[in-house]
Amino acid sequence: MFAKLKNLGPGLLFAGAAIGVSHLVQSTRAGADFGFGLLWALLLVNIFKYPFFQFGPRYATATGESLLDGYKKLGNGILLTYYILSFATMFTIQTAVTIVTAGLASSLFGDFISVKLWTVIIILICLSLLIFGKYKLLDRLMKIIIITLTISTIIAVSMALSNNTNPISLKQILPENTLEISFLIAFMGWMPAPLDISVWQSLWAIEKNKETKLYTPKSALFDFNVGYISTIIFGIGFLTLGALVMFNSGEVFSNSASVFSKQLINMYTSNLGNWAYVIIGIAAFTTMFSTTLTTLDASPRAMAKTTELLFKKSSKFNYIFWIILLAIGTIGIFLFLASEMGLLIEIATILSFITAPFYAIISYKLISSKHTPEAWRPSKKLHILSLLGIAFLLGFSFWYLTTL
Repeated sequence: MFAKLKNLGPGLLFAGAAIGVSHLVQSTRAGADFGFGLLWALLLVNIFKYPFFQFGPRYATATGESLLDGYKKLGNGILLTYYILSFATMFTIQTAVTIVTAGLASSLFGDFISVKLWTVIIILICLSLLIFGKYKLLDRLMKIIIITLTISTIIAVSMALSNNTNPISLKQILPENTLEISFLIAFMGWMPAPLDISVWQSLWAIEKNKETKLYTPKSALFDFNVGYISTIIFGIGFLTLGALVMFNSGEVFSNSASVFSKQLINMYTSNLGNWAYVIIGIAAFTTMFSTTLTTLDASPRAMAKTTELLFKKSSKFNYIFWIILLAIGTIGIFLFLASEMGLLIEIATILSFITAPFYAIISYKLISSKHTPEAWRPSKKLHILSLLGIAFLLGFSFWYLTTL
């Protein structure tokens, strides 16, 4: 058991990247607007996305190469499509998560520093940690962050349940109007995360394997399952907090990062008591800082690898080049769109959902092909779940596009 716990790494990094905007913002809003009415969507999307996230560590540890290497084997067109989609979304995603983190930092540590300056500070801290600490520091740091997040979230949910005096309704709701459907798609788009994170996890699995040769396909799947189950539990936790504390409160969330963060924390403390401020603050900031840190590492790592595979230019367009470009791009976008946090998050999450079928199909095709050792190809049950997942993602994307 100790060896299994020691081998935890990429799975927790997955959890760190996933438990962010989808949980703190979208799950809380789902609870605030619909009570427990969208619990079905949270559970269903986690079930149907499961195989495609799992294929990342499965393929990486079974073959010794990342999903990106596998995509190239399926054809340069597939890898080029991934490259274009990633470049088109990486700046928006990084800005969306950093905006929320900066807003929380401003609320928690004092607004004597502007949100814009907090953004620069947070990006520089993450940049320094990743450039100088590399994967090993990220791996160790994430274990501390996840433990802190777990403790603070459990305390917060327990307080909300003990203070709740209203009857809890578990009646499920299917959104009807365009606005509600847009939110549902955005909610599922990043729940528990965008599907391209499977690529990130395959890259983290390769890095973990360099650190310890004990990171086998079996231990990788155990690691992933720990991280994945964690994201589901946290999703339910934040939805519960939104439902118990904010549902029917009449509060309308602001699109400004700093105002939203203050609203979020103040609503919890006004309902649970001022003593809850620190607990909620730690849970919220830890959630978003972990996402900011992991996404700032993963996107450049994926872009550097894809550039190398497509153009054979690993020296010039390497990890350092992409991480600095992403940091500069994030700050630039933030300076112009800081007041449009809600719109930015919605765009990023909807884009993630409507591109999800592409990632699902190519990952399923790769893991079922001759490029994956037969012993580690999906079981019959996983094949069925994968096909149902593809149908689910295509169906909801079509539903959304036809109701615009």
